[in-house]
Amino acid sequence: MSKLPVVNSHNEWDTLEEVVVGVIDGATVPSWHIMLQATMPTTQWDFFKQFGGQPFPKERIDAARQDLEECVHILEQEGVKVTRPDRVDFTKPFSTPEWQSAGGLYAAMPRDLLIVFGDEIIESPLSWRSRHHEIGAYRRLMKDYFRQGGKWTCAPTPQLLDDLYDADYIEPEEGEPHRYVITEFEPVFDAADFMRCGRDIFVQLSHTTNQFGVDWLQRHLGEGYRIHQIEIKEQSPMHIDATFVPLAPGKLLVNPEKLAKVPEIFKHWDVFYAPPPCTPVEHPMYMSSRWLSMNVLSLDEKRVMIEKGEETLIRDLKKWGFEPIPCSFRNFYSFGGSFHCATLDVRRRGTLQSYF
Repeated sequence: MSKLPVVNSHNEWDTLEEVVVGVIDGATVPSWHIMLQATMPTTQWDFFKQFGGQPFPKERIDAARQDLEECVHILEQEGVKVTRPDRVDFTKPFSTPEWQSAGGLYAAMPRDLLIVFGDEIIESPLSWRSRHHEIGAYRRLMKDYFRQGGKWTCAPTPQLLDDLYDADYIEPEEGEPHRYVITEFEPVFDAADFMRCGRDIFVQLSHTTNQFGVDWLQRHLGEGYRIHQIEIKEQSPMHIDATFVPLAPGKLLVNPEKLAKVPEIFKHWDVFYAPPPCTPVEHPMYMSSRWLSMNVLSLDEKRVMIEKGEETLIRDLKKWGFEPIPCSFRNFYSFGGSFHCATLDVRRRGTLQSYF
């Protein structure tokens, strides 16, 4: 069998050979902004307003780091090569001629910044001002993958002017049409709002991904790919990977509370509805909901990394024919992601196909 390019990934389930795993060191509370008001739990607003630009509590960072190291150890035991971004001090303030930020965020979630299509890595045009320079933690890796033959593309760097944000945004009531805090001023998207199934890519519009961004990506990828927008019922959407998770060809895991309708294109697939999360309600969650239980990472069409405390989903995955690989990750949950968020699958053993 011929050797694969160093960058080669077409979907979420081909056999994983190389992955980037984020780092939590230097994690900094993001500066308060209308983007946080639209996306963060209301119970955490006072925390963000008070501590923006300061490090997250050391004990929480230390606990999340331990989870990440266990994840890396398990991946390496499973035969996967792991690379890591640089550790960066995100407490340093920065500015442009139009705005300023008291600090950054973290280098913990490569899935938000980067997405791989075949042998190409694309940098996302992120909409959070606090994340404007986050990609710097990954520059060493990007240059290394490029030197080994990978393609390296950066989407248009956003200006993040006030025109991008709806300063009067108020979350719509249940049953009202979706309304987003970002406008169509310029193309922006988080890579985590996309799921790849070979030639078919699925996206949700959200508080971090606008139609302009989706259009840019479709035009960039060309006629060889088809981007489909899924219908959701969550009022504050941000990132698709706790709502809609293709686990293998013909097998789709969905969130029964957030997904409004399974797209018709999946009519011949087995659709699994995720059970309620097992994470205790009192567990500290700065930036997301307990549905991170669904944020799993497929190592191939059978093996799935999952938080060890999600006993109900582990049971169901076994029943559905998968092989769950439990790992402690609940302390990492606190920072807004789980296994899918914390990783970027750079190389999977497979080719570009159509599954529909």
